[in-house]
Formats: sequence, C-alpha cells, structure tokens
Amino acid sequence: MLKNKSMEDRLKEIDGLFEDFHDIELFNQVNFINEVRKLISKYSPFSTEPIDCIQWVNSDDVKANDYNPNSVAPPEMELLRHSINHDGYTQPVVTWGNEDGIEVIDGFHRTRVCKEFKDVRDRVKGYLPVVFIKNDNSGRNDRIASTIRHNRARGKHAVDSMTDIVIELKRRNWSNKKIGKELGMDPDEILRLCQVSGLSDLFSDEEFSKSWDIDLMSEDDIDIILDEKNIDPDKEQKETRILHTYDKWECHKAGFYGNKPPEGMTKDECEEKYTEFLRDIDLFDSVLEKVISEWTKSCEHYLSNDTMNRIAWLGQASLCYKYGIPSCFRSGYNKLTKDEQYKADIKALEYLNKWLVLNGFEPQSEDIIKNKPKADIY
Repeated sequence: MLKNKSMEDRLKEIDGLFEDFHDIELFNQVNFINEVRKLISKYSPFSTEPIDCIQWVNSDDVKANDYNPNSVAPPEMELLRHSINHDGYTQPVVTWGNEDGIEVIDGFHRTRVCKEFKDVRDRVKGYLPVVFIKNDNSGRNDRIASTIRHNRARGKHAVDSMTDIVIELKRRNWSNKKIGKELGMDPDEILRLCQVSGLSDLFSDEEFSKSWDIDLMSEDDIDIILDEKNIDPDKEQKETRILHTYDKWECHKAGFYGNKPPEGMTKDECEEKYTEFLRDIDLFDSVLEKVISEWTKSCEHYLSNDTMNRIAWLGQASLCYKYGIPSCFRSGYNKLTKDEQYKADIKALEYLNKWLVLNGFEPQSEDIIKNKPKADIY
C-alpha cells in the first residue's frame, strides 16, 4: 500500500512519469506540469495560499487591468528587463481568470517585459508564471483593493491614479472606513486624495460643518459628504438628509470647489466682486432664485444638512452661479458693514426657508443667523 512505501519509493514513481517528458510538444508539457502542480496543491497543507500553485500560462492570454496606479519609467523598465534576464522570474504575476482570459492584479510590468522584449520572451518561451487570487476576491472592487495592497506593500503607487481609484470606490458606495481597511490607508490619506481630485477645497471650509479641519473631522463627517447610500438609520442627523455623490452636484461642475480665479480676474478682484454682489440685494435675490430652482441636486445635498451653515453656502453658490467664482474667494463678505451682512443673511435665509418648505422641511428662524459660529463667513 502507498502508506507503507518510503518517501524515496514515492519519488521514484513520480520521477518515472517524466521519462519521456521532453519528447512531448511544449504546449502539452506545460499543461501537464500545471495539472501536476494543481494535484500537488490539492493535498498540500498550504493549498489555501495562491503561491502554492504557480501556473505557467501563455503571455498572450494575460491582459492588463484598467485601474493599476503603479507606473514605471523607461529606465526602470530596462532595469526590470535586465533583472529578469539575469535572475529569471523570481515572483509570479498575480491574476484572476474570467471568460475573457486572465487579468493582471499585480505584476503588470513583469508581464510587459515578457510581451515587449524578445530576449525575455524567447527565454521563457512566451509563458508567464502566474498565481490566481481566491475566488471570493474576484469582484472588481476586491481586485482593485488587491492591486493597491500589492503596490502599497512595495511603496509604489501614483497619486493621480490612486485618487481616481478612491473616487471610483466612493462612487460604488464604499465608506471611508472600508476603503481605509481594504487599501491600508488612514483617514487623513483618504481625505488628501479626495483633495487632489476635483474636491480640492471641500474639506477646508469651516462653515460647511461644525469643523472641516482634517485633524478634527470624524469618519462619520467624511462619509456623510461623499456617500450616497451608506446612511446610518440610528443617527437622526442622517435620516432627513438627501445625499448625492459629488459628480451629481451642479455647484461642483460650475467650479465651486476650484482654487483659482476665473480667467482675467485676480484674487482681490474676486473678493471685491463678492462684496459688490452681496450689497446688491436685488441682484442677490434674482440669483438665489435660480440657484434653488436649477441646482436641484446641490441644494438637496447641502440644504438638507442642518449641521452646516446653509446661509453661507447659498451666498457662495450664488456667487459661483453668477460669475463662476469659486467659494474659496468668499472673504468679500467680511468687507460688508454689519448692516449689509445682516441684509444679505436675511435674504439668504428667505430662500433657504423657501427651499425647506417646498421640500417638506421645517423653516428656520433668524436664530440660525444670530447663533452662527464666528468662523463662519460667506
């Protein structure tokens, strides 16, 4: 019986299976080796580890993914080619298989070297060593997270591409907590990547909440801005909110969160224009009407949030609507007299209440003007 055979006898039997191996054509050799490795892994105590079953696959069947944030400059590609030529493939390409072939999760540049450099391709006969991730990690979100984890473990990732990935995961309703856990990122890093994106000024505006300071902002504060469906029903503040992801905000598309003056204007001119705009109550009135009627998604997202200074948002939104001036040039409000500030506040409150009543919310009293924090400015 097999259990009574020595290790040496077992190895001799296995070795006998390969006596005529080199007489078989390459394709069949590779297939046979792969199947033997699968069989060995089946009985291996490490069968749950992808590295336990390396497979050789035709490099033409291996495709790049569309989200890899790692980039290698031409000199580094040449160095990688040199390394593979001298040391061989010391790491397999991490992949997943689907109906369209095999997609790279980690090892895109090792794959490129085999595909693009004839000397390497000839040496490995056009084949790549790959491992396949676990079946329960084959969803797109899981594959993206896996790619980031591999890249970050080596300290390699491009900020611009990482930003795109974080925004994509936000659009897919991943909370910041989940992104942080899956990608190995802390809350500050997620925030800063959001800042690099089109939301560059969003997280520094004190008047948009009790505190938008990165060091003071809680995960719940962050999530409530960017998440569309991750709503905690146990928190009263979120129950009445109407949430939209940033790509649906009309104010964002209009440049509300930009950080540069419109073409032909200086910073001082932008601030002065805001002062003039708020002094002209009739003009302010007409633009407020357009904001609440045309910027429907922005108004729903912001005006349903009673933890922020909605009066300030309406003023800044109106300035952006009329002149395309970003909200970061809001200091013009401070150049108004106290009386002028009060008149502008009252006009904004009038339209806030108009929107609230039309959308089934309770109107607000002048107390929200009197009690607004000192840090809150238009």
